Amino acid sequence: MNFNDVPSPCISICKIDEPTQRCLGCERTIDEITRWSRMDNDSKQAVMDDLVNRRLKVANPADKQVDQRPSELTSQQTSRPSSPQASQQASQQDEQQND
Repeated sequence: MNFNDVPSPCISICKIDEPTQRCLGCERTIDEITRWSRMDNDSKQAVMDDLVNRRLKVANPADKQVDQRPSELTSQQTSRPSSPQASQQASQQDEQQND
């Protein structure tokens, strides 16, 4: 390996995930894995750059349920204390504001 060669992202956890058809260890496709030794450094670097995005998608899947409530409602609910006494005080404050 030359000093300028892009190293393989393989971490020796070589198992293909059936739904995504990607390696669970390095996130490469079967095609990328089999072609790696024949790729030039620019092609390898392009794969490496894409792996960053793939790993981010795995860490933060788009189908994750996100709170869709209006931000003012969310901030009111998250700023309320959780003790019974504090909840009672918050309810009384809400009633006073609505009067």
